Amino acid sequence: MTAATSAWQRLTAWLGGLSGKAADVLPVRVGGTDYSPTRSTPAAVLGFDQTLLWVVVALLAWGLVMVYSASIAMPDNPRFGKIAPTHFLMLHARALVVGFVVALLAFQVSMATWERVAPWLFVVSIVLLVAVLIPHVGIVVNGARRWLSLGIMNFQPSELAKFAVLVYASDYMVRKMDVKERFFRAVLPMGAAVAIVGVLLLAEPDMGAFMVVAVIAMGILFLGGVNARMFFLIAGVLVSAFAVMIASSPWRRERVFAYLDPFSEEHALGKGYQLSHSLIAIGRGEIFGVGLGGSVEKLHWLPEAHTDFLLAVIGEEFGLVGVLTLVFAGLVAQGVAIWMGFQAFINMGVNLGALPTKGLTLPLMSFGGSAILMNLVALAVVLRVDYENKLLMRGGRV
Repeated sequence: MTAATSAWQRLTAWLGGLSGKAADVLPVRVGGTDYSPTRSTPAAVLGFDQTLLWVVVALLAWGLVMVYSASIAMPDNPRFGKIAPTHFLMLHARALVVGFVVALLAFQVSMATWERVAPWLFVVSIVLLVAVLIPHVGIVVNGARRWLSLGIMNFQPSELAKFAVLVYASDYMVRKMDVKERFFRAVLPMGAAVAIVGVLLLAEPDMGAFMVVAVIAMGILFLGGVNARMFFLIAGVLVSAFAVMIASSPWRRERVFAYLDPFSEEHALGKGYQLSHSLIAIGRGEIFGVGLGGSVEKLHWLPEAHTDFLLAVIGEEFGLVGVLTLVFAGLVAQGVAIWMGFQAFINMGVNLGALPTKGLTLPLMSFGGSAILMNLVALAVVLRVDYENKLLMRGGRV
């Protein structure tokens, strides 16, 4: 083979892998040695974080199995009437399908578009939070008015509010970057927006969702570079506000006292009932659990076993190993990580008796259509962020 032929083959190989992105394939010569790609990487691999995607799929699949396991005894409960053993399984599966479709659509939306519609999305969430409080419009379950009927599923506006506050706070901090050190111009308006959402959520009532929304907003302010003194001042105000809410509400105070001593004669059959049976379930699971489907507490002992207390059933059937497997740290995107991480922390803390009982589901796993829908939309936006970053790093355009 002649030198000219060899040079031509190398040039052809280099140009063959260009595909319009020369920066990815041009050779580099250092000390007489050529460094060039040995093969081109498919765009599908570089497009988004596949590890995150498969972790989410695995959690959703495990959640589907556990919702079926935790709800298998529900047809025997007169409160639910005559329902099939697979009733909640099919509803959850339908929510997953709807969530995947909406998430796929959300992935197609550029981050520039999300930034542009952020204020309008926040307004829509406010309108829906108001609508759910209107008699004969909002659906009442267990004394709380939190759902709107969409025909194919019931939707919880508070789930949209979490996502709306996330994108609105992010857009707000970008717009206020030049005045982020000024309390009245940067922090106070955002605080007022969160307060409006909080008042509407407390009217449902849904203090748990308000806590998640407040932490999302606080996290975005902190990550956006707000002055540390202002950040801790806001944190102090929020903690004080939540303390006043608890102190001024007899049933919230009772929940706190029940959390402190759930097995006492006073609370075991009252506000501490769910927590005591949750702890019994987790204790019964020990290290490796009693096996899938072997939970006793889900058989009408533990209320809401398929929603708020799904982790207790996981702990009973899969043991400490299953619970530790479920604990995942960091969903990468900052705002979504705060949302998912804090809500998972609250749910796990409630199930383990480390926190007072709150009506918050386990992200990606518990039964609940609107929660699954908005979780998947948020994760689709996370994948979109990763996709756009990688595209820009390769010299492409969004």
